[in-house]
Amino acid sequence: MEIILSDKVKSKLRGLRVKNAQLTRKVYKQLDLFMTNPHHPSLRLHKLVGNLGDSWSISVDRSTRMVYTLTPEGAAYFYKLGTHDEVYQK
Repeated sequence: MEIILSDKVKSKLRGLRVKNAQLTRKVYKQLDLFMTNPHHPSLRLHKLVGNLGDSWSISVDRSTRMVYTLTPEGAAYFYKLGTHDEVYQK
């Protein structure tokens, strides 16, 4: 599956490279896995509800999530990266 990262996610990843290289590696590992098998159990993929009802989430680790929507072309557009509370806040 094709992956597109929003400018916001790219910026957050640039900041993470300096602050937390290990988490950065985990993000890219999960994105690689997502491209190969979007339904792999370790991604803990799930559809969101409420105001994020058109989005899906994958887990990077126990506290970090990435949120995406599907583009009309079928690509995954990741637009949020952060802790559970950061990505699911209203």
